[in-house]
Amino acid sequence: MSSKTKIIVLHMKEIIYTAVFAVFGILILCLLFFMFSSGNGKHSDVRKTYNPGVYTSSVHLNNTDLNVEVAVDETRIQSIRISNLDESVAAMYPLLQPAIEEIAQQICDTQSLENIELPSDTPYTSQLLLNAIDEALKKAVVS
Repeated sequence: MSSKTKIIVLHMKEIIYTAVFAVFGILILCLLFFMFSSGNGKHSDVRKTYNPGVYTSSVHLNNTDLNVEVAVDETRIQSIRISNLDESVAAMYPLLQPAIEEIAQQICDTQSLENIELPSDTPYTSQLLLNAIDEALKKAVVS
């Protein structure tokens, strides 16, 4: 019974490179796991509860105050509209009504003020309306 002895020569550089790549691979896998796992707080289905009613917030355009009304029930945003939009203001700001309708549709569909796509033709007015809607919803939230 003769046994042949095998000698393996490992270079230290190769061992270090292998260890570093293994650590990077594990870090990338952990990062991917945490990014795409459904357990993070961003995707939780926690709904806000509201005091049912109609809440208003005012928007000041030129020399006119407009009231943005947000109607809510206990768990949902039902509707959003501008309550005192007369013909002269509508003529001065013709894109105001389409902007509020588009924003209201998105908010009622998603039940959230996050990730709302503002109309490209009226970004500043739309942001002003979105801020007014947010202010009205803060009044409605049960604390």
